[in-house]
Amino acid sequence: MKFSNSLIQWYLQNKRDLPWRNSTNPYHIWLSEIMLQQTRVAQGLPFFLRFTEAFPTVFDLANADEEQVLKLWQGLGYYSRARNLHKTAQFIAFELNGIFPATYNDLLKLKGVGEYTAAAIASFVYNENVPVVDGNVFRVLSRYFDVETDIASTGAKKEFTQLASELLTKGKANVFNQAIMEFGALQCVPKNPDCSNCVLNDSCIALQKKKVAQLPVKLKKTKVTNRYFSYLIFSDEDSNTIINKRTAKGIWHNLYEFPLIETDDLIAETEIIDLIKNQSFVSNEIVEVKLSNPEAILHKLSHQHLTVRFWEVKVKGKIPNSLSYESAKAMPFPIVIFNFISKIWV
Repeated sequence: MKFSNSLIQWYLQNKRDLPWRNSTNPYHIWLSEIMLQQTRVAQGLPFFLRFTEAFPTVFDLANADEEQVLKLWQGLGYYSRARNLHKTAQFIAFELNGIFPATYNDLLKLKGVGEYTAAAIASFVYNENVPVVDGNVFRVLSRYFDVETDIASTGAKKEFTQLASELLTKGKANVFNQAIMEFGALQCVPKNPDCSNCVLNDSCIALQKKKVAQLPVKLKKTKVTNRYFSYLIFSDEDSNTIINKRTAKGIWHNLYEFPLIETDDLIAETEIIDLIKNQSFVSNEIVEVKLSNPEAILHKLSHQHLTVRFWEVKVKGKIPNSLSYESAKAMPFPIVIFNFISKIWV
């Protein structure tokens, strides 16, 4: 078919030179695909290189401590990916003797591996005839074929998967799948694509109908919750501090943070001391409390917007079970905290 052949030819001439593309090692492909979920290649690439240097094989990753994995993942976001990655590495290493499942259906059984990731590994590594469908593929197919189905609707994934399957050149699943994804990432981009220099411009229906900017259709909007975090950076006479591990489910599970006060809105300096005392974080007498960042930090997650402030809290005496700043800094933090302490703990 012209669509598939043109796409593959374009890909072979324009593809980016990425380390996981120079390998059919299922460990590297799996690692890259997990990292690139909800993440741009430019952002994910340095993490991939650091991970493969620290953990050259799935056995190395399996034998690592979770905190070491989370520390290396720090800044990549969606930390459940890292926790699932670690658990799956342990399953593959210790239960499957380091051998990855070789079919789409068996890959789906791995923790943290969904339909897209299973299809990517199965086709890239084993050339199994299964289509990949991600945001790039939605965009390319909806525009080229003028598909107005809302990609956030219940049946959209099935519809687009069926269409991609019909276009898939049997025996060339590995190159076709990478081609359509790369085409969406580099050529058929979300905003202002260069349609005049597109190999498919003579047959793209959206271009003919002047609908490129309107496709794909996505009607469902993500509901965003606003949260207000006040972090307390305690400091005792030895300049030691306190950090806690977030053990509750939700954002940043198993990462570290300072003692936290969460409120319904920003709080004033006149209120913070009473709130600290009421929480009984420490038994030491409070000497001074001051706002470390007068301008609050807005940290945006996919479904939450966090307004973050840091308060420096000096206390008398020594805080039991406290840590030096250097020891604390080595722990895995959410990036908004790590970036802040990197500026003040120099």
